[in-house]
Amino acid sequence: MQLSNQLVQWYHQHKRDLPWRHTTNPYVIWLSEIILQQTRVEQGLPYFNRFLEKYPTVSDFAAATEDEVLALWQGLGYYSRGRNMLVTARLVQELHGGVFPSSWEQLIKLKGIGEYTAAAIASFSANEAKAVVDGNVYRVLARYFGISEPINSTQGKKIFQQMADEMLDRENPALHNQAMMEFGAMLCKPKNPACGICPVREGCYAFKHNATATLPVKINKTKIRERYFNYLLIKNDNEILMHKRGAGDIWANMYELPLIETEQLMEVHHVLETPSAKPFIGGNIRIKAVSQVYKHVLTHQRLYVRFIELDGFENELEQDYFFTEVKKLKNLALPQIIFIFLTKFLN
Repeated sequence: MQLSNQLVQWYHQHKRDLPWRHTTNPYVIWLSEIILQQTRVEQGLPYFNRFLEKYPTVSDFAAATEDEVLALWQGLGYYSRGRNMLVTARLVQELHGGVFPSSWEQLIKLKGIGEYTAAAIASFSANEAKAVVDGNVYRVLARYFGISEPINSTQGKKIFQQMADEMLDRENPALHNQAMMEFGAMLCKPKNPACGICPVREGCYAFKHNATATLPVKINKTKIRERYFNYLLIKNDNEILMHKRGAGDIWANMYELPLIETEQLMEVHHVLETPSAKPFIGGNIRIKAVSQVYKHVLTHQRLYVRFIELDGFENELEQDYFFTEVKKLKNLALPQIIFIFLTKFLN
């Protein structure tokens, strides 16, 4: 309890003034929690404001289309979060009459809401005594108590959750959780933690044993997959050829240019000789320009992306391919790397 009291005192003096901290509305808190998953506050805040402005209630959100949500989400990454949010909003509309639940038991049943998010919403909106354990809390606990069990192991998750539950101030769970999370985000950071001004360093195992760089421990299970994307830029007057991606891969149900994926980086003329390029080649088609190769890093994938501008396209359109006016591109949910390239190319 002493650590909790010290962090709460620190929080009162140093907390950031964030809009979702001025409400107990579970819908607004849910918006902030999902948008900020794996996203820095500085990056996520503009998205939070845009979503809340366009969808001030969960009923407004439930009435949106997937294309509208993904277009608003563009550039934030992890697009499944946006799709799951729409499913959740529609479930709340259907099962709860448009009233966003605030109890952990009801929240945990909703799409895209796991134990952490349910605990955060329940404690911040209803002061329910649920301990929040996110990346920041894992880090604070691992360093302060010297826990070397990997945070992403089954045993590690149990240990950290049990410790967080034992530490929880059950009279003020919302304040306790906010203090723990904010301390990890602002002071006990992953790299270069501010140990010199830390108010709890005297009791911190990692500070006393010079172990801040090695704690917390995480098992590296991720294998990076490398992929090579060759996008075809085909214009017809003021229209551009587009395609809607399917499910089961990155950028599901988003829009892109015609794509030729290869197993390695190839010369452009070899790319256009592959079977995937056949529907776009022939007649008077010719290469007009070729972009540099852009490196685009995702969580588990590393993409090498190139844009090939073709001229003289007169072929029959394959199914799921369509021309759209350039001015209407802003209404389509595009992967960020395509959006950035087209914005530069078309201006």
